[in-house]
Amino acid sequence: MNLFEDVIMIETDVLVVGAGPAGSMAAKHAALGGADVILIDKKSEIGTPKRCAEGVYESGLRWLEIEPDPAWIAQRINGGVIVAPNGTRLVLDETILPEKGYILERKIFDKHMAMDAGRAGSRIMVKTLFQSLRRESDENGEFFIVDCQRMDKSFQIKARIVIAADGPESHVARKAGINTATKPADMMSGVQYEMVGVHCERMDLIELHMGSFAGGGYAWIFPKGDDIANVGIGINDHKSGKAPIEYLNEFIETSPSLSNAQAVELNVGGDPIGGLIENIYADNILVCGDAAGQVDQVTGGGIILGMLGGRASGIAAANAVRDNDCSKEKLKEYEKLYGEATFKALPKIKVIKDLMDSFSDDDLNEIIEYFAALDLKGLSLSDAIKLFFKLSPRLTIKFRKLFKLIL
Repeated sequence: MNLFEDVIMIETDVLVVGAGPAGSMAAKHAALGGADVILIDKKSEIGTPKRCAEGVYESGLRWLEIEPDPAWIAQRINGGVIVAPNGTRLVLDETILPEKGYILERKIFDKHMAMDAGRAGSRIMVKTLFQSLRRESDENGEFFIVDCQRMDKSFQIKARIVIAADGPESHVARKAGINTATKPADMMSGVQYEMVGVHCERMDLIELHMGSFAGGGYAWIFPKGDDIANVGIGINDHKSGKAPIEYLNEFIETSPSLSNAQAVELNVGGDPIGGLIENIYADNILVCGDAAGQVDQVTGGGIILGMLGGRASGIAAANAVRDNDCSKEKLKEYEKLYGEATFKALPKIKVIKDLMDSFSDDDLNEIIEYFAALDLKGLSLSDAIKLFFKLSPRLTIKFRKLFKLIL
C-alpha cells in the first residue's frame, strides 16, 4: 500500500532531503529523539550511482556506533601506500599504523543506512524530487512548506525543521537563504572507474599516487577484494586544459598494477574541499554532509565527517522539536555537537591542505624518499614529528609552521 497516494499535504516535524549517509543518519537520530520524520530522495534507488572511492576508517564507524557488516564491506584495509612522483613507495601498513579501515560497497551501505532510518521510525519516500520551499508561520511558530513531486504527482510537506543533505551547493539550503556557493578553486573534480584485473602488491592496502601528473590532486587505487578496485583521480587545478578523465586514463596507462585492468563502471562528480560553509544552521533549517562542506579538504573524503554531521543535526532537530523551539538560537546546538564529534579538526585540516598544495614534485620526492628509507615501526607520534625537522631547511620551515598551528 502506498501511504502517500492521493495526499496533497503531509505534515511532519522534520523533513530530511537527501538519503545519502549523512541524510539517513540525520533522519535516524531525529526519529530516535522522538520527532516525526520524513526522508526523501530524488533517486529511485538509494545508493546509486556511487560518487566516491568508498573508503572509511574503523574508528569513524566506532564513533558513529555502527557495527561493521559483511553485507556492505567489500575489503578490509590494513594501511596504505603513498607513491611519490618518481615512483618511490612509502608503505604504511599494520606494522606501523594502528588505524584500520574498510572499502564499502556504497550501493548496499547507503541503502542499509536508509533502512536503519526507517527502522528508527522515519518515513522514506524515494523518487521524490524537492522543488522549492517557502517559510510560513502560525500560532505555533514558523515552519516550511516544501513543494515536492513524486512520479507525476505534486504535493507539499509542512515541516517544522528541514535538514538539507542534498549534496554540494545544496539546492535546498540556497532556497532557504543559506549561501552554499563553492568557489571553483574549492571544488575537486573527480572521476573514477571500478576495474577488474587489478594486481597491486598488496590488495589490503590503498594506494595514493601524488604529483603534478594529477593536476593539483592525487590518484588512487582502493582495492575491493579479489582483483577488483576503485581507480580514480581528483583534480584541483582548474587552470588545466585537460579533463579529469584524461588525467585518469594517462595514469592507468603508466601504472603496472593496472596493465590488464578493465573498467566495469564509471563515476564522475564534484567534491567540495573549501571547508565548512559559513552557516550550517538557521531558523528551521540545518545543513549537513557535502551540502555543509563536511569533507576532509586534504583527501576529499566525506563519508564519516558527513555522517557525524547527520547525527548531530538529527539530535539537534529532535531536541528543538521536543522543546517547541526551532529558532536559530536553539538550533545552534548542532554546531556545538558537530564540533565536539569532530574534535574541531576541520579548521586544522585546512592548514594541512594549504601545506600540501605548496609542495612541488621535488618536495614530495624528498619527503617520501626520506620516510621510506626509515624503520617506522613502533614510532611514537612525538618521535615521528621530530623526523620532519631533519628534512631540508626549506621543508623544515614549512612543517614547523604546520605543527605550531595544529598541535
